[in-house]
Order: sequence, then structure tokens, then C-alpha cells
Amino acid sequence: MTDPDLVVITGTSSGLGRAMTIGLAQAGYRVVGISRRDVSAASLALEPGQYTHICFDLADVGGIPELAAGLVAANGAPYALVNNAALGSDGILPTMHNSEIERLIQVNITAPIVLTKYLSRPMLVARRGRVVNVSSIVARTGYRGLSVYAASKAAMEGFTRSLARELGPRNVTVNCIAPGFTETEMTSSLGAVNLERIKKRSALGRFPTPAEVAGGVEYLLSSAGGAVTGTTITIDAGNTA
Repeated sequence: MTDPDLVVITGTSSGLGRAMTIGLAQAGYRVVGISRRDVSAASLALEPGQYTHICFDLADVGGIPELAAGLVAANGAPYALVNNAALGSDGILPTMHNSEIERLIQVNITAPIVLTKYLSRPMLVARRGRVVNVSSIVARTGYRGLSVYAASKAAMEGFTRSLARELGPRNVTVNCIAPGFTETEMTSSLGAVNLERIKKRSALGRFPTPAEVAGGVEYLLSSAGGAVTGTTITIDAGNTA
């Protein structure tokens, strides 16, 4: 009997990452989570064999090669990588400190690219794998106060399209999920009035749930999603319809 496929997810301590971890573990995958805050299997109502956590700050880009090598040595080659971790600094560009901009770019762009570089290598050897990058609808719609965040997410969509062509010949797919606004820790800073306004203009009159976004990732990792690559799937309850 073979072990369940291994999925690596970044940013598993809250919000979408937490929902993805629970959903994929319940779907039968082994999950290794990476985040700054410790997340135990028990806190996710999962068994230890379903989930393993690694504490790591993805702003430490120089430490990613060692992180990836240790992860593979301890857990085996990954079947999939979900680049979910991101900073969502809120503020208009003229008042943002340069260090804040640099950290956001490191975590939202540089870190996932470098992590993908190292974890896609065993996928290429196995001639089988999935990479899912988490974008956002603001990459295309824009939103006041999120210009740097939106730029980082647009960068990930461009990265996805080109990387899909690089890895496709070895049967590794690369896609993006672009969630709309969901009620998570990251969007709480927008305030109740703004969130209610966004909800009302959505076709379904609500936000997508973290579990629904996680379901999109599960589809891309499944055999049914095997012919989908180089694309962005929007899950926003019709906010951009």
C-alpha cells in the first residue's frame, strides 16, 4: 500500500490556508504546512499522520533552499505545492514605508517563486505534480489601498502562465486560484461597512467561504483537473461577474 500523496501548503495558520489544510487532509492527502505561527494537527482536528507543521518565516528567502531540502528529506517528495502565504498590507502607496513594500514583495512574490524552484524539482523527476498559486481578484479589478498587494498577485498570475509551459512537458500543472473577498483575518481590516458593500454587489449576494476556495484547490489537485494548466480560476461569488 502506497502512502497518500504529499501536499505542501504555505500560510496554514489561519484563513484560507487553514481551510485548505483541513479540506485536503480530509480528502486523503498528507499535508505539510508552513507558517510563522505553530499549528498542531490537534488544533485542526486532524490526526498527526495527516498533518505536519514547519515553523518558518517566508521573508527569510535565503533560508528556503535548506527548508525545502529538509522538508523532502523528512517527508518525501511532494505531489503538490500550494503557495498560499501572503501579506496584505493596507495603505496608499505614498504613505507606505519602503521596508513594508520590500517585505510584502519578498513574502508574496520572491518566496513562492524560490520555494517552487526547489519543490518542483522532485516533481519533474517523478514526471507528476501540481503547483497552485493563490492570487486574488484585486490583481485584475484593483482596490484602493491595496496597490502593492494587487501588484504582487498580478505577478503570481504571470509567473503561473509561463511556469505552466516550462513544467508541462513533465506532466506538472501550474495554476492560480483567485478568491474574492472572504471573511478572514486578512480582510477584517477593510471594515464592516466596506465588506457589506462588497457583498451586496456580488452576483450571489455573499462572500465565498474559505471551504469553497479550498474546494477549487482540491479540484486542481485531483485527476479531474489534470488537463487544466496555465490558468486562473476565480472563486468570488460573482463579485467580478
